[in-house]
Amino acid sequence: MEEFVAERLLRGDKAAKTQAAVELSNLSRKQRHKLAERGVISPLISILHSQDHNSIEAALSALLSLAFGSERNKVLIVKSGAVPILIEILQSETRTAIVELAMAFLLILSSCNKNKPKIASSGVIQLLVRLIGCTDALSVQANADAISTLHNLSTHRHIIPMIISAGATYALLKVINFSDKSSELAEKAAALLENTTAHSPDSASCIEGAIGVLVEAIEEGSAQCKEHAVGILLRVCKWDRETYRGMILREGVMPGLLQVSVDGTWRGKEMARELLLLLRDSSGSGYGFKGKQSKKELVEEIMREIDEGGEEIHGGTTLRLVEEMIARLSST
Repeated sequence: MEEFVAERLLRGDKAAKTQAAVELSNLSRKQRHKLAERGVISPLISILHSQDHNSIEAALSALLSLAFGSERNKVLIVKSGAVPILIEILQSETRTAIVELAMAFLLILSSCNKNKPKIASSGVIQLLVRLIGCTDALSVQANADAISTLHNLSTHRHIIPMIISAGATYALLKVINFSDKSSELAEKAAALLENTTAHSPDSASCIEGAIGVLVEAIEEGSAQCKEHAVGILLRVCKWDRETYRGMILREGVMPGLLQVSVDGTWRGKEMARELLLLLRDSSGSGYGFKGKQSKKELVEEIMREIDEGGEEIHGGTTLRLVEEMIARLSST
């Protein structure tokens, strides 16, 4: 079968190549590796130029199976010119199945460190940001894969400015705003937004008008989404506390933030408590001090009570402690 597939891909006509591409996807990993060594990647990429949807789908599936689990094949595929063709497909294709295959293929290619600079310089970042910013342009799966691709690329720090300059901050905030806050899509968008915000103060100015969206994510999101939303607000506050502290407080962040500080993820708790201390008013007026006990001291005191409670703190008890913290902070 392996010989048969190779012969058809290397020397067959269009129909034979399409059938061989279908059969390649059913071969074992070892057989696919041998086929890649025999030079079948270029013929498969050439099929992507076809106007026939079945041929394109078969070629994408075959290339996807070759790339899966093989860093060497991922590099060979990118070197063979696959990315510009994928960009063309994503720009012009309307069939959901093909768009999802192309996006999944791009995601796998972007997971290889050697490919990231070349993919980033291809213009694909601008395309992906534009697509995720249009709420109805992609299926949920394709949208999630597009965000994951950008996240893969963002692990190279010098690529982050390219992602930000393409307008990713606004697009990701839009995804979070229009998604179910507990969904995987919202989680992925928040994770990428936290990653870009952590490396660039330029992102903070874009977040300024959408702090309410992040507060909603803290209140309604999954544990991971809450963690990332807290991380974003923490980073923004660290970049410019004087500017953003009041904005964050005015959006009513305290109840959700206090809840995360009690029952969030380990990282979420740590960041929530750090943000609580940053949000306190150290000027001695307004939200500041009353008598001898500062907000910082109150937060630390109640956090100690929560920590000391250990396994005894469950459900209503946790909520009561949070409500108590809110009341005590409000009275200062």
